[in-house]
Amino acid sequence: MAEHVLFYFLCIVQVFHHSQKQDLVLQTDLMLATREEKICYCLHSNMDKGDGNVRYVLTGDGAGTLFLIDEKSGDIHATKRLDREEKAMYTLVAKVLDRTTNAELEPDTEFNIKIHDINDNAPKFEKEIYFASVPEMSEVGTSVATITATDADDQTYGNSAKLVYSILQGQPYFSVDSENGTIKTALPGMDREVKENYQVVIQAKDMAGQMGGLSGTTTVSITLSDVNDNSFRVTAVESTEIGGAIGRIKADDPDVGRNAEMEYSIVGGHDIFNIITDQTTQEGVIIIKKALDYENKRDYEFRVEVKNTYLDARFIHGLQFKDYATVKVTVEDVDEPPVFTRNPYIIEVHEDTAAGSFVGVVSARDPDADNKPVKYSIDRHTDLERLFNIDSVNGTITTLKALDREMSKWHNISVVATEINNPRQTTRVPVFIKVLDVNDNAPEFAMSYDTFVCENVKAGQLIQTISAVDTDEPLVGHKFVFSISPTNPNFTIVDREDNTANILTKRGGFSRREMSMYFLPVVISDNDYPIQSSTSTLIVRVCACDSRGNMQTCNPEVLPFSDGLTTGALVAILLCVIILLMIVVLFAALRRQRKKEPLIISKEDVRDNVVSYNDEGGGEEDTQAFDIGTLRNPEVMDANKLRRDIIPEMLFPFRRTSPIKDNTDVRDFINGRLQENDSDPTAPPYDSLATYAYEGSGSLAESLSSLESAATEGDHDYDYLSNWGPQFKKLAEMYIGKSPDRET
Repeated sequence: MAEHVLFYFLCIVQVFHHSQKQDLVLQTDLMLATREEKICYCLHSNMDKGDGNVRYVLTGDGAGTLFLIDEKSGDIHATKRLDREEKAMYTLVAKVLDRTTNAELEPDTEFNIKIHDINDNAPKFEKEIYFASVPEMSEVGTSVATITATDADDQTYGNSAKLVYSILQGQPYFSVDSENGTIKTALPGMDREVKENYQVVIQAKDMAGQMGGLSGTTTVSITLSDVNDNSFRVTAVESTEIGGAIGRIKADDPDVGRNAEMEYSIVGGHDIFNIITDQTTQEGVIIIKKALDYENKRDYEFRVEVKNTYLDARFIHGLQFKDYATVKVTVEDVDEPPVFTRNPYIIEVHEDTAAGSFVGVVSARDPDADNKPVKYSIDRHTDLERLFNIDSVNGTITTLKALDREMSKWHNISVVATEINNPRQTTRVPVFIKVLDVNDNAPEFAMSYDTFVCENVKAGQLIQTISAVDTDEPLVGHKFVFSISPTNPNFTIVDREDNTANILTKRGGFSRREMSMYFLPVVISDNDYPIQSSTSTLIVRVCACDSRGNMQTCNPEVLPFSDGLTTGALVAILLCVIILLMIVVLFAALRRQRKKEPLIISKEDVRDNVVSYNDEGGGEEDTQAFDIGTLRNPEVMDANKLRRDIIPEMLFPFRRTSPIKDNTDVRDFINGRLQENDSDPTAPPYDSLATYAYEGSGSLAESLSSLESAATEGDHDYDYLSNWGPQFKKLAEMYIGKSPDRET
């Protein structure tokens, strides 16, 4: 395409002195700015006085046709538009002549006019359609053909002729190199039997592919050529474990016996797969050597060789006892749990971090192709104190409480990433959080010191070496400074510059009589920022020592009462004696006034009275409990009256018989119970009476209860109780004292 350009130049005054050569560079973008004829160059000679005697003449390329000069003024004009592709440079010669004699007044001046390029030519391919072929089942990246285009614009100036190639049609089967136009296969396993011909459209664009560039296209017809592709197709899920089998292949061999035994192998080996021979079925078993990843690579292809393991020497010449086959493996996607970008995470945070402060960020993604969203959480079993929190969306970990390095230097938590669309897909990662030290603890004594000073010590004597500890851990190590009050008259301190200090006496002549113990405040400071300090008190006892300084005793001396007791001491002693006497008198008075109440208040008391003889009964439900009515009515006892004159000693006393003769049912009942009690070794003691809540029909004895008995107390003589001994003294006093004869 011709460039229709009209030159436009500012007027330049050229003074002719001697022969010279000038280069004029014309930019076509300025030329396109106007369609009118403009002054492109001005020539002027010192010989030109403006009187019209000087004539300017222009010769050279295009002089008189493309370029004209005004003979009087020396102005040079372009007559038409120029095309760089036709001629890129013009050489002109200007002359100054005398109009009358045509004599040269100045040496000739030569001009080179260069035409700069503009992008006015589109890239062009040599052919409108190209033909190429590639073997089927070729690997990805196999070169098919190289298609290039040309651009008539200037390749040395700007980007007008800088071409970039791209593919407009033919993806995803093929790709093109953007710089050299080489077409390559982009999809593995292209099978000629499935599709044989492909139409690929290639574009070439100048201006380095930028917007506004010109472009040209061509079509490439690609044919897949046939190959001997005896192949097997195998499908494997990406979750197949290493060592797992994904498929079997088998070669046919009409021989039998050991002549049919075969061995399979992968030609050239393979990083992902291996094949072993099943000796029983003579099949090749394809197994996994390395984990599959659907998102990384979905298709694999390799060649397998099979050969006979036994060769008969008579037939090996001229025959090949092996064959080849292609195995194509397609990986299927499975839903995989999220994957963290790091494992584990190690995060550092300062111990003075306030609650709600940023700690760190964990990140996980779904490795599947659809990249499902993931949410984050902290396994609270690993954060029982609930010190940390995590943003469920972006994985930002923050503090819930202030951290203390002295309590725990490390916090090990587990962060769980869960697919939102499938909560069963979870992954956990350990997060180790290291708490960095901040100088927030003051140093203190390393131990409790037992310090003493001898009474006969001299000034400047060492009595104790102290050291300090600090729970903080500065990066440069501990450096403690020890000091005491400079006005202390008794002791001084010397810092040893090794985190210890010596306590020295400042004077001699200590005395236990004056003071048996001194309290020495020691200020301990560290060197970290901010500086922390504390005051620890050193207790110094004054002791008696021998001449070698060995402690003998530290007890304070007992001072003689040279001046007697003070008034306050005497008053205190007197008060103590008075209080003690009052307590003794009060205790004696209480013992005299305390008396026991009688067991029976009056003889009119009709209640049964129970006397304890150190034998426990069975409680309220004991139907064989003691009945006082028996003692009050001795006439009902006939078989055991002799016992009133002696002390009972039998373990199982005799039971009284029923006075009722007619009621045989009651008698049989009581006799049965009597036999049971006689043979029972756990029967109540002799001073207990078993009563039975069964009286029979129409009993003449009426109630067997001792309450409301018809017998009276005055009908009995209880003098025999006094002969029973001291154990029954109280009982004798109770009943003998109430005898009617004694009362009268």
